[in-house]
Amino acid sequence: MYRHLEQCVLDLEQNGHLVRIKEEVDPHLEMAAIHMKVFEAGGPALLFENVKGSKFRAISNLFGTVERSKFMFRHTWESVERVMDLRGDPMKALKNPFGHIGTGLAAWKALPKQSSGSVPVAAQEIQISDLPLIKHWQGDGGAFVTLPQVFTEEPGKPGLMNANLGMYRVQLSGNDYELNKEIGVHYQIHRGIGIHQDLANKLGKPLKVSIFVGGPPAHTLAAVMPLPEGLSEMTFAGLLAGRRFRYSYRDGFVLSNDADFVITGEIHPGETKPEGPFGDHLGYYSLTHPFPLMKVHKVYAKPNAIWPFTVVGRPPQEDTAFGALIHELTGDAIKQEIPGVKEVHAVDAAGVHPLLFAIGSERYTPYQQVKRPTEILTLANRILGTGQLSLAKYLFITAEDKQPVTTHHEAEFLAYVLERLELRRDIHFYTNTTIDTLDYSGTGLNEGSKVVFAAYGEKKRELCRETPDALKELRGFENARLVMPGIVAIQGPAFTSYADAKAQLQGLSEAIAEKGPLPSCPMIILCDDSTFLSAKVDNFLWATFTRSNPSHDIYGVNSSYEHKHWACDNVIIDARTKPHQAPPLIADPAVEKRIERLFATGASLGGLKL
Repeated sequence: MYRHLEQCVLDLEQNGHLVRIKEEVDPHLEMAAIHMKVFEAGGPALLFENVKGSKFRAISNLFGTVERSKFMFRHTWESVERVMDLRGDPMKALKNPFGHIGTGLAAWKALPKQSSGSVPVAAQEIQISDLPLIKHWQGDGGAFVTLPQVFTEEPGKPGLMNANLGMYRVQLSGNDYELNKEIGVHYQIHRGIGIHQDLANKLGKPLKVSIFVGGPPAHTLAAVMPLPEGLSEMTFAGLLAGRRFRYSYRDGFVLSNDADFVITGEIHPGETKPEGPFGDHLGYYSLTHPFPLMKVHKVYAKPNAIWPFTVVGRPPQEDTAFGALIHELTGDAIKQEIPGVKEVHAVDAAGVHPLLFAIGSERYTPYQQVKRPTEILTLANRILGTGQLSLAKYLFITAEDKQPVTTHHEAEFLAYVLERLELRRDIHFYTNTTIDTLDYSGTGLNEGSKVVFAAYGEKKRELCRETPDALKELRGFENARLVMPGIVAIQGPAFTSYADAKAQLQGLSEAIAEKGPLPSCPMIILCDDSTFLSAKVDNFLWATFTRSNPSHDIYGVNSSYEHKHWACDNVIIDARTKPHQAPPLIADPAVEKRIERLFATGASLGGLKL
């Protein structure tokens, strides 16, 4: 149980989970490149002791593996699991009150504690320019905080039990921000801080914001946890840390006493500035958009403070391990929230939000002669209306029938669905709706569509296990390659508008139809590079589902409508890069070359097996 981040660093180092980098490293691109190389190799946490331009140290890859994360929380993990389980089923306490005494005590000890004594984080006042201003990708708009704990209290209801602690990225420099006086806070309106901002706007008052950075690792994890109703992030932070969340008030702002840094300031109604671009978790840049402007009040740092950061990009990255850790703690929550749902898997390789796999129950018509999707269609609506799952664009859902199924073996799950998919009945669209703010495949910011593929019943087809001859000779389209059973990628020509794309896809659909029925290949992917897309399942999942908007980019062979329901014989997804989409993240070769010095024999990272 760590009182502060320094204790965690020493513990990890003593147990072989951390390496110190003693050489001077540039926060402009180099630190991020080093982090990504070590993360990809499954390497240790990294303590940068000599950050160019800053007196503060920095740490990354802290949560780089689930094993390391669970090691950090080894003393409290089981008690947290018990509390999370109890929150999902309070009747357990009534049925066995003596069996839950320990759980109750653990939760009581986790309650936040206000302090009027020493406040370590307030030991020194600094400026934004004193911080490690880390720029991660060459196209980023400036330096960003990537592991912030952004704290706000509900206007009119002060106090930590009505507060929100969330992880919303913070831009420290660049664009039109006046250094040391202004920063940008990027969040979506449905998040806790967005609700607080809306309330403050209605009152005509500025929203006070405190940004905590560092502190015990449990505080960082608490900021991203999807917690059950009634369990505050600060209580969870104390529970996981094994030590109460300690806080104080200064100038009307809340300070986390154990944080390494705190930035305080105000967001005034209607005041925005352009934020971004930023290399994000889908593997592309999120572009520049107006987001709330925070006017800096004061910046604090504790003695020997350490600046934690992570790097996001095309998955998997460190946030993948974050997600796995969260799933271990909350894996059954979706079952309790949506009865009948057995599994929901947000596919990390596709950037999490674009693609969901789900397994539900099918109990509505147990005596029907022909098995078909019924209950799982209801469950699909519930899934797409729940929290962050509502950001998904693609949902593939089925129910077990005679054989076990899991969503976590992606290729096998897709094959199971495609074997049973009735293409003229089982595809359901939601148009002109919302998608993830960071997804640029849609028609505008937050604007796009969704599609549900719901399959259940007897196996309807054998899936092709090599590229069908009918797809090898199509004029204007080339290099047809098998991606996995039942799915083939085809390379398409360039285009400049949706009108061009529509004409090309109509021609492709007609050309395939002329070849005759092709039941063994229910899904065809039109792409920029079929060799790349078919090389790995992860390439297929990433390129297909991050680069397509269902309503605009799904076509079909022999497609038609009946009573407003769309049907086809083969689905074609246009996963080519569209002119309006954000550019992908590409590593800078010059930076990659520069960081080789850290991995040479005798250098700080020379002993790592990469």
